[in-house]
Amino acid sequence: MSTTLIILGFIIIVALSSYATFLLLKLKQQTQRQQAIVAERDATANAKREQVLEDIRYIALAMIEDRCEVSEGVVRIGRLFEILSLSERVAPEFPGLFKHFELIKDHPIMEARKELPKQQRMKLDFVRMKSEAELADAISEDAKKLSTYQLKATH
Repeated sequence: MSTTLIILGFIIIVALSSYATFLLLKLKQQTQRQQAIVAERDATANAKREQVLEDIRYIALAMIEDRCEVSEGVVRIGRLFEILSLSERVAPEFPGLFKHFELIKDHPIMEARKELPKQQRMKLDFVRMKSEAELADAISEDAKKLSTYQLKATH
């Protein structure tokens, strides 16, 4: 009888050990899958971030080469940094650009601009042109820096 109990106990221990091993392997596989998914997500996010930064460099170069109006370039670059959630972080590096951006970012464009009365459009244009004139050198310097900009690591 006692031999039977020992054998039965041994079988139960082996069965439980096998099940525990099975669960551990399953957990390891699941962890590996999750790590692969996170790595893929990070790679995709980094690729998108790098593409947006490349767009910023392109716009800055277009501003330098006078292929893009200053205010249009400033707004586009400012919006792209907003998309990356980097505006506050990079604003101190490019003070002229972001000072102008803060002034004109809420100006209506395209159809919304056309719907404004002529007087109001002229007023907005005056504010924009005055700011462009005052900040021309600073914006130009910022555009030169942005044309070769590389995002610095945060840690």
